[in-house]
Amino acid sequence: MQALLNTAIEAARRAGDLAMRYTKKLDQIEVHSKARNDFVSKVDIAAEEAIIELIHERYPQHGILGEESGLREGDEHLWIIDPLDGTTNYLHGFPMYAVSIGLQIKGRMSVGVVYDPNRQELFTAIRGVGAQLDGHRIRVKNQQRLEGALIGTGFPYRSSDQWMETYLNQFRAVMQVAGDCRRPGSAALDLCYLAASRLDGFWEFGLQPWDLAAGSLILREAGGIISSMTDDGDYMETGNIIAGAPKVHSDLENLLRPLLTPTMA
Repeated sequence: MQALLNTAIEAARRAGDLAMRYTKKLDQIEVHSKARNDFVSKVDIAAEEAIIELIHERYPQHGILGEESGLREGDEHLWIIDPLDGTTNYLHGFPMYAVSIGLQIKGRMSVGVVYDPNRQELFTAIRGVGAQLDGHRIRVKNQQRLEGALIGTGFPYRSSDQWMETYLNQFRAVMQVAGDCRRPGSAALDLCYLAASRLDGFWEFGLQPWDLAAGSLILREAGGIISSMTDDGDYMETGNIIAGAPKVHSDLENLLRPLLTPTMA
């Protein structure tokens, strides 16, 4: 498993270095709109290609699910890649974005790497072994309740307009109880910050597997809990998540779930 992790680390650093090379010439980057407020740049595409090239050099039989390239079938190993989580931040020079690489083996998340090239912070996890930040073990904070907690979130966008009214009601409810909220703009880093005790909880609608794969494993290996907000299904499939340190997660579920409309619950 360590060799697989090493490959993910090397690929993430390669993609992160590529992204950083363009930060002084953001106005020259070619950008396309995939959907309303959903952008892809040539940096996203080049970074994903660099990741896939390295993985297939070493594991040509493995499958790939990339945000930009889609699904490439393979064996029981599936790499789930977001080459630049936080593209909108990146294109505006807002330094909150990351490379996210997760590996699923026989349907179970087994390896996760999230690399922040701005801070050169490397979050990693192997299933059953634990989570680390730059080689040091990390754990979620032992926050006992939602009161006083710092909660991360993400605003509904893209095709998620149907969730906006519910989200605003939830946001109001959280702000009336929690210490404060933050919306940095990279779900992968939000989950890692939760794992590293920088946040106490997190919720968001409409995330994709590549947003969640690596960060969710890192969080769980750090002792956190992540679940689907809108039903009892797999959070990787619904993309509507509640996450947190155990007691904060419970408080968030109790607060947020009753605010879902009947069609969403």
